[in-house]
Amino acid sequence: MSSLRGLGHRLYAGEVSYDYIGRRKTWYIVSGIILLVAIAAVLIRGLNFGIEFRGGAEFSLPNATCSVEQARGVADDLTGAQSIVTETASGTVRVQTEAVTPAQSVEISRALADTCGVSTDDITVQVVGPTWGAEISKKALQGLIVFIILVAIFLSIYFEWRMAAAALVALVHDLVITIGIYALTGLQVTPATVIGLLTILGYSLYDTVVVFDKVKEHTRGLAGQSVMTYGEAANLAVNQTIVRSINTSIVALLPVLAIIIVGAGFLGAGTLLDLAVALAIGMAAGTYSSIFIATTFLVQLKERQPEMKSLASRVHARRKQSKAAAPSAATGPASADAGVEAASAAGATAAVRRSDPSVRQQPRKQTRSRRGKN
Repeated sequence: MSSLRGLGHRLYAGEVSYDYIGRRKTWYIVSGIILLVAIAAVLIRGLNFGIEFRGGAEFSLPNATCSVEQARGVADDLTGAQSIVTETASGTVRVQTEAVTPAQSVEISRALADTCGVSTDDITVQVVGPTWGAEISKKALQGLIVFIILVAIFLSIYFEWRMAAAALVALVHDLVITIGIYALTGLQVTPATVIGLLTILGYSLYDTVVVFDKVKEHTRGLAGQSVMTYGEAANLAVNQTIVRSINTSIVALLPVLAIIIVGAGFLGAGTLLDLAVALAIGMAAGTYSSIFIATTFLVQLKERQPEMKSLASRVHARRKQSKAAAPSAATGPASADAGVEAASAAGATAAVRRSDPSVRQQPRKQTRSRRGKN
């Protein structure tokens, strides 16, 4: 833990720096592969919507003595369609069928009670019509659209439209990955899943705003100097916030994992699993996207601005001049490059110290010479 704190301090002070922005092609390739797999899973396998969205009936049988195959056989014979049967850790068997009439519901309950050795009074029946499911889907889509619009307006006012666009790209990135994993694993999409999706979008937005706020701090008045480019200033901001983002994500994931293991694994609460899985996937994807996708995409947008192009030209020209001024005979090409990089790092660190009062250079100790007595 102490080594991690030490690394975080060195990253924040500019003593250690990793070129995240310069490796953006690598991050884009990794994200592109994941997104392609997620989209292919949705198109090929599709999503396993719960009865709240597609309509149907669910029969919950506590302490059932029958197997999943036996319960499925009874339900399939009476409905004439394929049923979804699952068993929780507590021994409750859940049977989901297509929409049925009240008479069919009573008949299925009696048949399941006889097969599984339970009383019909203990069986919980939930019947959802397809119209209600369609309304739920419509409301969920409306909520998502309103959320994205409000996010875009807020970020455009607080930052600028380029940061808003980069944040929305990261949000879509996280959303597609989460939906793709649900399609790959076959987990049911329920209203709890939708709530989890909206929650992780808010978490991803929070992590992105933290990084962007540091980027904004380092790039304020950046066009008036010639020490570092916008990409280098953004990379410095990522280095200073990456440890915080990882620590925050780990702390947030611990209770979510507890919900998955204890709530869903031992207690058999299916709703908890639907919510917790969405949260766990989204938090991990949100941490990744805020560091490797949102900031790199922002740098691409900003580097297209004329003032940032002019800044990059001045920075590169100054470094070439410094490299040419270095005595090649004494230092050699490799040492000259190292000197330019060291000067750039020193200039970046100095810029951080000027912009952030919490990082200050320690005063140098002065030694006084003592005169001996004659």
